[in-house]
Amino acid sequence: MAALLAEMADILEILGENPFKSRAHRTAARVIETLSGDLYKLVASSELLEVKGIGKGIFHKIKVLLDTGSFPPEDDLKSRLPDGLLELLRIPGLGPRKLRAVYEKLGVKNIGELEYACSENRLSELTGFGVKSQDKILLGIQNLKKYQQRSLLSSAQAGAEAVLAELSSHPDVKKIMLAGSLRRVKETIKDIDILVSSKKSEAVMAAFTSLPEADGIIASGRTKSSIMLRSGINVDLRVVGDKEFPFASHYFTGSKEHNTELRGRAKKMGLKLNEYGLFKGDTALPCRDEAAIFNKLGLDYIPPELRENTGEIAAAESGALPDLIEESDLKGLFHVHTTYSDGKNTLDEMARAAMKLGFEYLGIADHSRSAAYAGGLKPAGIKKQQKEIKALNKTYDGFTIFHGIESDILPDGCLDYPDDILKIFDFVIASVHSIFNMSEDQMTARIIKAIENPYTTMLGHPTGRLLLAREAYPVNISAIIEAARKHRVIIELNSHPHRLDLDWRHLKTARDRGVFIAINPDSHRAQGLSDYRYGVGIARKGWLSKEDVINTRDTRQLVSFLEELKSKKKR
Repeated sequence: MAALLAEMADILEILGENPFKSRAHRTAARVIETLSGDLYKLVASSELLEVKGIGKGIFHKIKVLLDTGSFPPEDDLKSRLPDGLLELLRIPGLGPRKLRAVYEKLGVKNIGELEYACSENRLSELTGFGVKSQDKILLGIQNLKKYQQRSLLSSAQAGAEAVLAELSSHPDVKKIMLAGSLRRVKETIKDIDILVSSKKSEAVMAAFTSLPEADGIIASGRTKSSIMLRSGINVDLRVVGDKEFPFASHYFTGSKEHNTELRGRAKKMGLKLNEYGLFKGDTALPCRDEAAIFNKLGLDYIPPELRENTGEIAAAESGALPDLIEESDLKGLFHVHTTYSDGKNTLDEMARAAMKLGFEYLGIADHSRSAAYAGGLKPAGIKKQQKEIKALNKTYDGFTIFHGIESDILPDGCLDYPDDILKIFDFVIASVHSIFNMSEDQMTARIIKAIENPYTTMLGHPTGRLLLAREAYPVNISAIIEAARKHRVIIELNSHPHRLDLDWRHLKTARDRGVFIAINPDSHRAQGLSDYRYGVGIARKGWLSKEDVINTRDTRQLVSFLEELKSKKKR
């Protein structure tokens, strides 16, 4: 009863109801929590009414709750809140008043959206918050997420790299590699799979289960063990012999559907394929690596990212697999935010961080004026930023900042500025940031209208999804891709670990229709520039080659490409 009353107090405060009502419920909760005696008897005899802090209204609610298990008016209040919002109260430092602020000002409705808002530095700008409270909330989110069933690709990758670094130096580890969905670069990961070849499996397992990153041992055996990392992600380790390693690496990388198809192919050839080897009758056919396995099955080597049974086996048979993009192919990055809107670093700091990563150029795209929550740029701010970019470019040797904007796509499909402002930018990213509850037809028409705008260079995060937090808004992706092809608009592959949008399942379609992709980090701080690597992984998974991605062009080629794009779109 105390917990229910406290929750009612929270709901009333979040909804901005009369503060007296909220305080009355909270006081009653504390009274009930410390009350001695039988609550049913105290209510039945009306003795509870004599207890200080319990008024007639609260008494009536308690009686109804005890009699029926619910109180309809309060249930109605609760229904006004989005699912998942109250869960945020479990985060230290985020009480009802602050939760109301992030809900009303930023539209945050669940943990994933709150984490994303923190990563974009948005909470620190809200009244009553600040950098320290934002960091505290972010830490609280990480602790709360510890025991979720799935993790973002970036979180799993970080955990895997720590384990690999520890085990790689072990004297009894001969070969070591990632396997499972992380090696296939799935956007969310259930657990981390690691494969080792060794003659001393017990020694390797002992080292694995005693890793400093381990928060607990789930299972321990001679050839397979499982631990939970401090981050909350499970890691499974398997140890095999050298001869079995290529077959085990293929089998445990998966996917299940790919493996089933490949085993079927082997069977038709009179062979048997499993995690222990490739056999013709009782004779094992040795293979030194995965490439040899594919070769014996009459196939080109299939990169792990493509092993989803989405046509890769037929392509490998006919020699039609793409030459997949590499991280080293990228020459620069677009979609970067600075202190001009909601970024944490200045123009110069972001540029120098990009130089340190080896890039030739950086495309700045701060938020437009409708994104008031993110400090969106007004015309005066745009001119000031343009002037600073021109000045900085004169000081750099072999590096260029491109001046762009991330323009909100308004509900009617218009961009956020008139043409006389849009034309001054080197590029314009058009993105949906609000009003997600449209029908599929309405949202599709809205985005297509923005694509038709002659100043739109790229479409940002096309489906608006936040992984493990918010589903994509309803939109006809096929129609969006076709509109992008027709109007020569680049589609963004947003590399932010919470987005990874456009989804890899649609990238191949975009490529086949001749639509260019931009791998953009959507970074709001210097460290976020490195997120491009997750985008490259997803691009590989979507069958993209270097030629399909616009930011594999060098500065000279890119300038020419953007100018050509502008001239053709405005004819």
